[in-house]
Amino acid sequence: MNWTRFQKLALIAFISVEVLIFVGAVVRATGSGLGCPDWPLCYGCWTPPTKAEDIDFKKLNIEKFRAKAARLGRDPASITPETLRAEFDPVATWVEYINRLTSLPVGLSVTALLVASFWQIWAGRFRVFAGALGSFALVLINAWLGARVVLSGLKPGIITLHMALAILLQCFLVYTAWRGTSQPWKLPVIGGGGKALFRIGLLLFALVVLEGVMGSQVREMTDHLAMLHAGEKRELWVKELDQTVVYLLHRSFSWIILGVAFLFHWKSTQVLGRVGWLERGIVGLVCAQMVLGVVLSQVGIVRIAQILHIGLSSLLVSGLFLWLLGSHRATRAKDLSAPMETDAPSPVV
Repeated sequence: MNWTRFQKLALIAFISVEVLIFVGAVVRATGSGLGCPDWPLCYGCWTPPTKAEDIDFKKLNIEKFRAKAARLGRDPASITPETLRAEFDPVATWVEYINRLTSLPVGLSVTALLVASFWQIWAGRFRVFAGALGSFALVLINAWLGARVVLSGLKPGIITLHMALAILLQCFLVYTAWRGTSQPWKLPVIGGGGKALFRIGLLLFALVVLEGVMGSQVREMTDHLAMLHAGEKRELWVKELDQTVVYLLHRSFSWIILGVAFLFHWKSTQVLGRVGWLERGIVGLVCAQMVLGVVLSQVGIVRIAQILHIGLSSLLVSGLFLWLLGSHRATRAKDLSAPMETDAPSPVV
């Protein structure tokens, strides 16, 4: 496949978003979301301090810190320069600061993609421009939402929405990259059953999205447990999660996804004649997610497994979305090339 310059730019934007999602997963798994308690500055500075003695509390609005503490159920009167200095965590601060830095390439690349997409209009591909414009709008919304995440004191619903919009942004970028050429990629369907394979892929996509919704609720519960059992062993959290319906559904539902993924693999060999890199990647990601899920449920909420579980889920959704685009185009092209059936008798020669 020969990539156009525009498609390469869209790919760069996609990769920058994926990096940001993984870094965001590190922030969440390490509990560093409030490492920089103010926004857009960090402890009143553009470059955060490395030790508590470097914090200039004259630059901080203590009342905002107290208001945030009240939203978290903490006594606002307990927030003083002395307590903030004592609670300062340089590791959490720099993890969150790096998370903010990784958002810069996303903004720059998506802005450049929007500018370049104006030429796509002249090429008659207005949908590509719409995809780039939608990506730009999602970046702006998520930037604003990122500030709300900090100022709300890591309110669970806002965090989940923040992650969901990032994955939606990836889907927009996947479409923009796929469609940004005169000949978009399509699956090499060689036999019958293309529509059946497409339906199986669509079912798998829907199941993965539904599993992700339940997974976001489980992550909110683990965030709560992290605050409730600070300093305790993370392995003990699973016992509390086992008492919730959402966690049990999330864990059991994954076996259905694994079964559909194997069906998807088997059907691909029939329809495509072989299993390509994208189909192998999708099934491989499903299997990897299963292994990580087993680690999280049987070993404990291990940080590295939690980070990979969040990050790989976004790759799985993106890969499935790309596959659906190529499969739909292949099925549609085949339907258009089929001869029209009529009830009229053929002429006798």
